[in-house]
Amino acid sequence: MSTEKILIIGSNGQIGLELAENLRKNYGSDNVVCSDVRQMENQIEPFEVLDILDKDRVYEVVKKHKITQVYLLAALLSATAEKNPKFAWDLNMNGLFHILDMAKEGILKKIYWPSSIAVFGPTTPRLNTPQYTVMEPNTIYGISKQAGERYCEYYHQKYGVDVRSIRYPGLIGWKSAPGGGTTDYAVHIYHQALKQKSYECFLNAQTTLPMMYMPDAIRATIELMEAPAESVKIRSSYNVAGISFNPEEIAASIRKHIPEFTISYNVDFRQAIADSWPQSINDSEARKDWGWKPEFDLDAMTQVMLDNLR
Repeated sequence: MSTEKILIIGSNGQIGLELAENLRKNYGSDNVVCSDVRQMENQIEPFEVLDILDKDRVYEVVKKHKITQVYLLAALLSATAEKNPKFAWDLNMNGLFHILDMAKEGILKKIYWPSSIAVFGPTTPRLNTPQYTVMEPNTIYGISKQAGERYCEYYHQKYGVDVRSIRYPGLIGWKSAPGGGTTDYAVHIYHQALKQKSYECFLNAQTTLPMMYMPDAIRATIELMEAPAESVKIRSSYNVAGISFNPEEIAASIRKHIPEFTISYNVDFRQAIADSWPQSINDSEARKDWGWKPEFDLDAMTQVMLDNLR
């Protein structure tokens, strides 16, 4: 049996639901404790109601279950964070400090904390964005993620904390609703293609962004966490790439299955956020250090998304 006891904070979100499923297969259901601010119907146990900003409650849950690893997924995402910037900063940063401090004190052995392509900004090279580059984010989500990266690296260098991170691109999956991000259109479009045979997109037709199919993202996360510590050379956050496409290209992929599908455009405030992000990502460091390699291209993802949503 596994000697690891894992806590997922924010387990009811888009990443958390699928991560929990995969970690429970790998480590055994009793060794993976899920937690979120509220309990869903038919919640799989073990589960704890937990607010990451309640430090005492976090300590209580960690001690109760003898937790050795934390996956900290609780965050306010890009579009939602712009509507409530002070709370977004509080949630995204103080939640991270609570977990980093527990690892610094030796209570936790290993931490996973996700970053995002939002750490890049309008001055970042947009094509094949390198691991090390100009980072001047202009969204509160990106600012908090960039600050979080710096703190993760600092806690590793100063206190030896084993913290690991990926800069996620837009994530696409069929098992849960997206959580308020700028790349959410690439999930909604599949639902609307099946329901309405049409979709109104909040980004313009040529907005190319890096994306990843959720099973690739989950696999990348677990592979990084299971890599030997000496293989993890970057303790801020790794670039990881999947697929880059724009709304016209995803619509064309859908039309291979639903020929009558149409797309229209009604651009909103999320366009400015998307315009500040890269179009494609260079993930050569992740490939070299711990063997990362994506499995899904756009057409393969479209096939699986439509088959499962049906």
